[in-house]
Amino acid sequence: MEFRRAGNTGLVLSRLGLGTMTWGRDTDEHEAADQCRAYLEAGGNFLDTAAIYGDGDSERTIGGLIGTFFKREEIVLGTKAGITFESGQRRVDTSRRALLAQLDQSLLRLGTDYVDLWQIHAWDSQNPLEDTLSAIDYAYSSGKARYVGVSNFNGWQSARAITLQQQSPTKAPIATLQNEYSLLNRSIEKEISPCAQELGVGILAWSPLGRGVLTGKYRFGTPSDSRGASPHFANFVEPYLDARSQRIVEAVSIAAEGLGFSPLEVALAWVRDSPGVTSVIIGARTGAQLRGALTSEEILLPQIVRSALDDVSAVL
Repeated sequence: MEFRRAGNTGLVLSRLGLGTMTWGRDTDEHEAADQCRAYLEAGGNFLDTAAIYGDGDSERTIGGLIGTFFKREEIVLGTKAGITFESGQRRVDTSRRALLAQLDQSLLRLGTDYVDLWQIHAWDSQNPLEDTLSAIDYAYSSGKARYVGVSNFNGWQSARAITLQQQSPTKAPIATLQNEYSLLNRSIEKEISPCAQELGVGILAWSPLGRGVLTGKYRFGTPSDSRGASPHFANFVEPYLDARSQRIVEAVSIAAEGLGFSPLEVALAWVRDSPGVTSVIIGARTGAQLRGALTSEEILLPQIVRSALDDVSAVL
């Protein structure tokens, strides 16, 4: 697997990262171990999780694999903080107090004294940005986080955070921006991608398969074993089952058939090789699904195909 540097930093990641959002909840420890083994054997080095995933169970599952299936130094371990669910309600709190408390809890669940990448999971309009950034400064200077980033910030929010951190060599530089990006959602191209490239920050793309829709599995209905049929993810998938998305999925499927690839491989390769992208985060229900996704690393889309997909997925 090929590796890329995140912007102007020393953080080096494999072009495909392994997402673990379902680990410990929909993906048990045995399946997680199988996925991890397949990913590492393919040459990957980046595991992405968050404090909120499975109410901490994703981090606990990863912690159980460290030392058993891989050595700590063999992986780049990234997690996020700033979101909680209290009484079933999503709550964003990126105050210094809340963030550092979550970091300590994440380290305990992961069974490690540092993470390679610690990210602010969401923008908090109720909290001063400077207070939020003081938490990542502490995590960075204390060694609890080797690198820091932000996730799901929009263009101006990202630029503000990055430039504030660039004002002094004593502050923790923002290494990555993690945002949703796929042929079904190209919104980051308007402001976030230019921001990252101009300011020397890497982009981590989540949901590169359009929440699973770009695999083509929903072309003729919703499979009973799919995320679209899951109580956890039905509302997450539903926005990409509209007419526009169907047109893009058909174009991807036609391109894949002509190239002898799967729709999944085509969709992943398109995101992976988009300007500014450092790593594409992929998740899977099974080891077999993951192995199928990892084959995308071997393909390169012809420019004529890439241009055709650019045209059909363009936001008007």
